[in-house]
Amino acid sequence: MAVETVEGSLDVKGRMVAVVVARWNEMVTKALTDGAVEALVKCGAEVRVIKVPGTWEVPVVVRALAKSGKVDGIVALGCILQGATAHAGLLASGVGSALMSIQLETGVPVSWGILTPENQDQAIERAGMKHGNAGREAALACVESITVLQGL
Repeated sequence: MAVETVEGSLDVKGRMVAVVVARWNEMVTKALTDGAVEALVKCGAEVRVIKVPGTWEVPVVVRALAKSGKVDGIVALGCILQGATAHAGLLASGVGSALMSIQLETGVPVSWGILTPENQDQAIERAGMKHGNAGREAALACVESITVLQGL
């Protein structure tokens, strides 16, 4: 019995990857964007950055891009700080569900680079300080997903 393994690579030369980023919590989302763009460029991607007001607006733009046929993958970036109410959890859940539905509906990989930290310090740590850069990690996941799909 033969076993075939399909594995992605980090080479997407000539492929278009969009980065959809929320401006809300901009100090954090700018660092996420910088990390994502740097990683995508190193992988050879053409990059288009689209800024939206907040994380709530990310899915509708991601869906339009995915359906346009003009992108091979999308990196969704944002920062939803937890607060004293259930608002942040509801927002994160809704956005996450929407993004998952979009990638399943369209076949275009959508990677999750939306932080849901308890406070600003945790957000900064995950946007390039102690815990790496979640934007960079999301970008690399998107690149690998694009190449896995190519290999199927």
